Amino acid sequence: MDELIAELQEETGNFLADDESAEVRGLCPEVKLPLPESVLQFQIHRSTKQRSFRRTAKVCLDYIRDALLQHQWQRAADLMVNLFEILEDYGGNAQKTTAIEIIWRLGSEILHNHPRSTVEDVISFSSKMKLTGVKNYLQKCLEHVIYLLYNGMLNEAYLELSNAETWRYGNISSSQSELIPFIQGYKALLDYCTWSKKYEECKKREEGEMDMGTEQEMHNYFRQASIGLNQTLQHPGVWDPFVLSYVNLLEFYDGFDEALKVLDNYAYDSKFPANPNAHVYLYELLKKNQSSPKKMIRVLKILSQMVPSHELMLDLNSLLVESSKMKNRKEGLVVLFNLLDFPSWKENYTVWKRLIKQMKYAVTERHASWMGEQWQLRQNWWPAFHFSERQARRNFEANASFAYRKATVAGLLMGKGCKYFITVYRLGRKVEKPKMKKMKQYIKEHSLRTPSGS
Repeated sequence: MDELIAELQEETGNFLADDESAEVRGLCPEVKLPLPESVLQFQIHRSTKQRSFRRTAKVCLDYIRDALLQHQWQRAADLMVNLFEILEDYGGNAQKTTAIEIIWRLGSEILHNHPRSTVEDVISFSSKMKLTGVKNYLQKCLEHVIYLLYNGMLNEAYLELSNAETWRYGNISSSQSELIPFIQGYKALLDYCTWSKKYEECKKREEGEMDMGTEQEMHNYFRQASIGLNQTLQHPGVWDPFVLSYVNLLEFYDGFDEALKVLDNYAYDSKFPANPNAHVYLYELLKKNQSSPKKMIRVLKILSQMVPSHELMLDLNSLLVESSKMKNRKEGLVVLFNLLDFPSWKENYTVWKRLIKQMKYAVTERHASWMGEQWQLRQNWWPAFHFSERQARRNFEANASFAYRKATVAGLLMGKGCKYFITVYRLGRKVEKPKMKKMKQYIKEHSLRTPSGS
């Protein structure tokens, strides 16, 4: 909604004189609209026809904007009727050209949200707007297609895309050429949906029951979809749903290698913008096909640089820890510390469980420096973020086992004198005294004992 209002204000800045806005607002302070005819006539006859038109249209647009912001859809619809009449009676050709675009944006917003609006209303409005003006024709088509898809009208959407793909209107069509990849992509996506539907139907039949006609029909949809999706992916952009559909098709017909090639290009080709999802899709394909851990680690490491809090970092941790290289095991510990820098992982039992296990391994293998390096980066803010006395009580009440693990981490990093460890130790000693005694002894022997931990 905010974006629509901003664009509306930008359009009307050229459509109507800015220096009149203050005077117009003074003329109509809280008028109940639809505007009575007397008010409109007052505006019209105040000055020349051109000046009256600009004033009157500005008043109406201001009230439509207010109605949209307050989600008063019926009031906005009534105001649009007034605006139509104003433009029809007093707008010149140049003004009407700009007005068409404003009406399209406002009318679409109202129809898509009005409780009594029907699909037929939207289709009728969209058809008229496309015939009225050719500026932003393809964008109008795309928005209409999205609406049809949302309402499950796939055949109508496909026909709309086919017409848009072949539409030409001199230089105006050339100026909208950047939208052609979207037109082709959505059309190919619908071909993929049809192929997928027929494939699911075939799977339900007994083996060998699919006739040659059905097989040929599926192949035709595959060919149409793959050509369209491939053309779309030649253009820079974020094409997540399109690339996934293309990969599914390639996996079915051409196997793993072709699908891998597409995703590898989508993730690493510099013509595409940086996109974490591209690396997620690549990793999932490698994992599905049981590729080597080395390849999967490479992909997830890049993802970790882009989104260090991504849920797949647990997979990266597992792959690194399972490696025989000490370098990888150290990096696995770093991954867990990085996850716990984010509030979304703060109370995650799995991460703390893994962290204490891998910290104990580091201590056993005499690599306590791994922990020291990470703690040095966090000692100024982790105590308040993770290890306060209040958090200790809350964690212990919610899950004592979780609190014990977290207390062990706190103790190893900050020493047995830290508030979190002391609080959990005192609470746990009442119910599990031997366990607490053992934990305290372990901390005493292996704590980093940094000055900040006192």
